[in-house]
Amino acid sequence: MSNVEAEPAEVTCTSTPGSVEVLEPRDVPLGGPRAMSVRRTLPQKQRSLIGAWCFCDHYGPDEVRMDVAPHPHTGLQTVSWLFTGEIEHRDSFGVHAYVRPGELNLMTGGRGIAHSEVSTAASTVLHGVQLWLALPDAHRDAPRNFQHYAPPSVVLNGASVRVFLGSLAGSTSPVTTFTPLLGAEVLVSGGATVTLDVDPAFEHGVLLDTGDVTLGETALKPGELGYVGTGRSTLTLSSTDGARVVLLGGEPFGEEIVMWWNFVGRTHDEIVTYRDEWQAETSRFGRVEDYPGDRLPAPPLPGGRLRPRGNPA
Repeated sequence: MSNVEAEPAEVTCTSTPGSVEVLEPRDVPLGGPRAMSVRRTLPQKQRSLIGAWCFCDHYGPDEVRMDVAPHPHTGLQTVSWLFTGEIEHRDSFGVHAYVRPGELNLMTGGRGIAHSEVSTAASTVLHGVQLWLALPDAHRDAPRNFQHYAPPSVVLNGASVRVFLGSLAGSTSPVTTFTPLLGAEVLVSGGATVTLDVDPAFEHGVLLDTGDVTLGETALKPGELGYVGTGRSTLTLSSTDGARVVLLGGEPFGEEIVMWWNFVGRTHDEIVTYRDEWQAETSRFGRVEDYPGDRLPAPPLPGGRLRPRGNPA
């Protein structure tokens, strides 16, 4: 998904281990006053990354039509995960695919890619999450790529899990990432308490989609993201009426990045170059074929140089 804010904020960020905290979402309209609204928990001033996870939009269930024209990405991987609906994906790697509930679509932007996203005629309701992964410096110019995976449902005592990235509950995703990561959908049964074994080298975030959930001793509201720092080998989730959560994890990302619009880079000048090349339609991003419309133009850059913004100590 594109970040189609008219005045996107610039972000330079690092990830440092921290204590348990609750990240509250902010509502962000995408594409104008009548457009789709999302609840964004990453990035924000309180915390910019969880592992390499640098962007988290949670949307729906809403009766909306998505039509995001071809737009660029650099230095990241996009992770699309739906609960309801269907989205048609086209990119400059030549991929024509569909995003469907319970199926992962992961696109590698690397040096540069362009893609479009359009909800299908059969989709009257959209509900899901759109996530970005920052690529480490050694791989941020990786070639374009696209991976699809439909993870099996692993049934536990009081929960079921679909692991779309990394490993959890005996299930391992074959999808390639460039830093150690975890991504999973967890359904917690009503009245159940579930303890999950996790990697203590990871920091984790638990996004509550629907229902009620308590992470350890902390109750989350729908749309909130509960953050837990490194050093924990288990996470305990409990629910009274049942819940669906998205569990994200990864080793703390030890590099600074600059995020602006749909670009992840390292410096102000890099972002300027990416924007100029997109506007000039250079070969960096390629072309998206068979989209019935124009490309999405880049918004104006802010007046000053893009400034750092990282996680607080």
